[in-house]
Amino acid sequence: MEIQIINKIAQDLKVESSQIKNTLNLLEEGATVPFIARYRKEMTKGLDEEQIRVIHEAYEYGVNLKKRKEDVIRLIETQGKISDEIVAQVNACTKLVQIEDIYRPYKLKKKTRAKIAIAQGLQPLADLLLSFPRNWNEDASMYINEEVVSSDDALLKAQDIIAEIISEDQTVRNKIYDTMLHFGKLKTSAKKNHTDDAKVYRMYYAYEEKVDTLAPHRVMAIDRAEKEKIITAGIQFNEEYLFNWVKRRYVKFETSACAKYVEAAIQDGLKRLAYTSVERMVRSELSDKAQENSIEIFSMNLENLLLQAPMRGKVILGFDPAFRTGCKLAVIDEQGKNIAIDVIYPHQPNAKLEQSKQKLLMLIKQYKIELIAIGNGTASRESEQFVAQLIKDNTLDIAYTIVSEAGASVYSASKLAIAEFPNLPVEQRSAISIARRLLDPLSELIKIDPQSIGVGQYQHDLPQSRLKERLGFVVEKSVNLVGVNINTASSALLKNVAGLNASMANSIVTYREENGLIESRKQILKIPKIGAKSYEQAAGFLRIENGKELLDKTAIHPESYKVCKQVLKTLGLKESDMGSDVAKKSVANCDVSQLLETLDVDSYTLEDILTTITLELRDYRDENDGPLLRKDVLTLEDLKEKDELEGIVRNVVDFGAFVDIGLKEDGLVHISQMSKQRIKHPSEVVSVNDIIKVWVHKIDEEKHKVQLTLLGE
Repeated sequence: MEIQIINKIAQDLKVESSQIKNTLNLLEEGATVPFIARYRKEMTKGLDEEQIRVIHEAYEYGVNLKKRKEDVIRLIETQGKISDEIVAQVNACTKLVQIEDIYRPYKLKKKTRAKIAIAQGLQPLADLLLSFPRNWNEDASMYINEEVVSSDDALLKAQDIIAEIISEDQTVRNKIYDTMLHFGKLKTSAKKNHTDDAKVYRMYYAYEEKVDTLAPHRVMAIDRAEKEKIITAGIQFNEEYLFNWVKRRYVKFETSACAKYVEAAIQDGLKRLAYTSVERMVRSELSDKAQENSIEIFSMNLENLLLQAPMRGKVILGFDPAFRTGCKLAVIDEQGKNIAIDVIYPHQPNAKLEQSKQKLLMLIKQYKIELIAIGNGTASRESEQFVAQLIKDNTLDIAYTIVSEAGASVYSASKLAIAEFPNLPVEQRSAISIARRLLDPLSELIKIDPQSIGVGQYQHDLPQSRLKERLGFVVEKSVNLVGVNINTASSALLKNVAGLNASMANSIVTYREENGLIESRKQILKIPKIGAKSYEQAAGFLRIENGKELLDKTAIHPESYKVCKQVLKTLGLKESDMGSDVAKKSVANCDVSQLLETLDVDSYTLEDILTTITLELRDYRDENDGPLLRKDVLTLEDLKEKDELEGIVRNVVDFGAFVDIGLKEDGLVHISQMSKQRIKHPSEVVSVNDIIKVWVHKIDEEKHKVQLTLLGE
């Protein structure tokens, strides 16, 4: 284990080195992040999932960085060009890109003008020019040969060698980098005959901003516009200052006859070689940071979406809107089982309005539907209006909500959906999915590729492997925070439980089908493919409702059952008392230090046990907002500036948050309208799925857009 790397991570994260070391040891032994965060707090001193992830990634990066440093030093040494200065420069690097920039001159590369000139025997002339002899008479005729046709040709080619020397001087490159990053401006301009007909990138047709103040979303937008050949972009900086700085470094005697040749080489080396190379590096770093920021936002939004409160115990009608092909309806019961499927045609061009009303009304009454989930795709707002009018005309005690159907079509055509509903067409599966997203969002959304859920920004411009890795982490974290009912969970949900994989998840489902309900956590060990290590990692996250052992429905790990029962006995409680007022009072009045002395348990595990004893066995998600329920529809014409509304946050991005207030298009709360104090990011104020109070700030009737504010009237 690399102690220096561990100490550096500990310093950066402001934690103890022992926490890092223990975490890495647990990961090395095959422990999962959720298991470590929940059941090995005594070893990590309470590090959470995000901290453990960062430690793992930072250590892996540090190891790769160290190895690359060693490789580069060795490779340069084999060329006989190593020096103490180069070793110091390499060892000082904190990023892989910095190491590669140092190694760049030593890589085997295509023939450059300098390499050709060296092959033609002009290195001595270049060295002569750089030595600034006082009495040189500018005669280069001695270097003429079959390939060098004149003295002037020799001098020009010698300048090519000097230009490359300057462009590969790490001190010069560092100065250029610092100047571009801290004093440069990124300037954009529109290309002639571009194809941005919708003027999506109009803001960047003529735009400039200091490089070090560029917001990540602007970098992403500029990168995309440049990629689509709408604009050109480049960094502007004080070239005269840099030229003079390099001139002072290289020109020893300005009065020397060599000075004009070296100065010309400096200008060429900077403009032709160094500036473009370093600018690519700066732009690449800006893009990398912007992409990582976008991935973080996507991850945060996804977690909030997955952990929204379920609407359990409700009979729900899923309403998948459409115009020509009709609106598909699906009724699910309190367990999510599909009990009815139908289609209605309330909209043109095949409108059967009265028939549609009667059919929907019949379904509502027949199945005692309590909630309607309307997908937010094509014909969504028209369908909302139809449902709202039906509720009003018939004085129905029922509410509706708009549900994001992002990814519903992906799921509906997937192998998983076909296996679940082999006899239903794609569009009817979609209606079931929309309904289930209300009943239990996590269980349903888990079936969909996270990249298709639509709560990020510029997601198609992101490195897909990195995005998939981070979103996968969020899914695993969310599933294990909530816990999984092993007797009802799908294989799609089970495979995200710590310690399990797809094969094990399928094995659990097959075992249930063949043997009936799993009655205890101990029984899990009888399931094929579930070994001791998998059981250790997964058991605490797999819940058994109405099983033989009451503790099996809690988050207490089986390894701590003995201690938990000792705690209950010491407090004079039975397992059935857990979550009661009596239990809460007993825990509040107990002597924790005395318990620690008498029981073989660490403080973290004891704290978790005491917390579990006091809690009613509620879902972790119940503390979060559920859907925003409505009974009437809102139109743009209903609104005026300063109106107070209630809305649900659909997406959080760098520049603000999009809020569903019941209109066809979500309203935007710009970051400037979120707080009277300066904030760095909208996520400091709102999260995806928050139900918030907003006020109408501005109305753009032409574009049918509404700007909102959180700052009141």
